[in-house]
Amino acid sequence: MALSADELERYARHIVLREIGGPGQLRLAAARVLVIGAGGLGAPLLMYLAAAGIGTIGIVDDDRVALSNLQRQIVHGTDDVGRPKTESAAEVLAWINPHVAVDLHTTRLDEGNADALIGAYDIVADGSDNFATRYLVADTCERLGKPLVTAALGTFDASLTTIRAHETAADGRKNPRYRDLFPAPPPPGTVPACAEAGIVGALAGMVGAMMALEVIREIVGFGEGLVGRLLMIDARSLRFETIRYGRRD
Repeated sequence: MALSADELERYARHIVLREIGGPGQLRLAAARVLVIGAGGLGAPLLMYLAAAGIGTIGIVDDDRVALSNLQRQIVHGTDDVGRPKTESAAEVLAWINPHVAVDLHTTRLDEGNADALIGAYDIVADGSDNFATRYLVADTCERLGKPLVTAALGTFDASLTTIRAHETAADGRKNPRYRDLFPAPPPPGTVPACAEAGIVGALAGMVGAMMALEVIREIVGFGEGLVGRLLMIDARSLRFETIRYGRRD
């Protein structure tokens, strides 16, 4: 694989980075990334992955664009209201970067299709908004040996981590699982949905962009990722804290 003249110019600011360079950009071009959800987190995540030159991006979402989405789901526009989110997102990604292939999966991820969808990609980024999907994605990624970047949003708070539960750390211990961090979903009704509690749109954009950075880091292999570390964000005071977590016996 080689980068065209257009791609060399497009990705010039990546290529001059010692930590990425030409080889790193080629790894991005060869990568297949599955994004779960084209909503608040998925929208900015998808746009930055496309801009970065990810070779193939898969989008899983069965929802349609609603007017109330547009306060934070920036990959969709006013004229997209009523359209499947996968379709409107794919149009924007093609507009951002014609070198990126986009696979549309206009369906809900469930136990019947999770293995086939996740198994076809190198890395998964989960921006879903419900606990059932988050646990299903995490369990499937662990079983299939796929790295997972996963984030969650509250009203003024958010969290982000990376799961590589199928691998061992440098000390020989197994990396932690999603269930080591969150053993079980909260009881139904204890966590209000976005429509009830509200959310700051710019927070979704910030965390979605950070998810993209973490995906790029996992593909290229620079710096220290968030495996075994949970990044927590408090948007009220713009405070960032990181806690370490490990594998439970």
